[in-house]
Amino acid sequence: MKKQSNAKINKKKRNAMKQSAAKKKRIATLLVSAIITVALLFWAGTRISSLRTGSVSTEPGVYGMNDRKPQIVDQDLIIRIDELSENALFFPMLVDGYNMEVLAVIAPDGTIRTAFNACQVCYPSGRGYYVQVGSVLVCQNCNMRYQMSMLEREVGGCNPVPIFPANKVQTNETITISLAHMRETKSIFQSWR
Repeated sequence: MKKQSNAKINKKKRNAMKQSAAKKKRIATLLVSAIITVALLFWAGTRISSLRTGSVSTEPGVYGMNDRKPQIVDQDLIIRIDELSENALFFPMLVDGYNMEVLAVIAPDGTIRTAFNACQVCYPSGRGYYVQVGSVLVCQNCNMRYQMSMLEREVGGCNPVPIFPANKVQTNETITISLAHMRETKSIFQSWR
């Protein structure tokens, strides 16, 4: 009888130890999951913050929101064509106190495309600007992905505000966007944050 009683006690102890080990394993799993979640949230927050504060991404294939201070202040923007590639270049400017940005890129068909870095729909939010991710531009407000080949081809909708040939002068060496045209368009940058 005593032997049978000891066997029941030992079985209860083993079950209790198994339950304790399982509980410790669940706690460890939850702790690791929490650490990973916090790390991912920190990384995402840092990534979003760096885009908004104007830091250039070190992530391959992501371009936008240059860290350069506006070097063009209340004057025409002159873009050297030999600096352009399939990766969009972003040109920050200050026009009548408005921070503005123009993007220029060589589209897949080899033509040079220019636009103001402001989404025609999302610009009032202050987050309606684009960064290049791989071969597309991505609106930072609504996450709309926009093909480089469509720059200067569409008006209205969620796309960068085009700078059409009538609003710029292109030679074999440069593209010039006049201060007058930038002044006409500056209101789309009034909510930039």
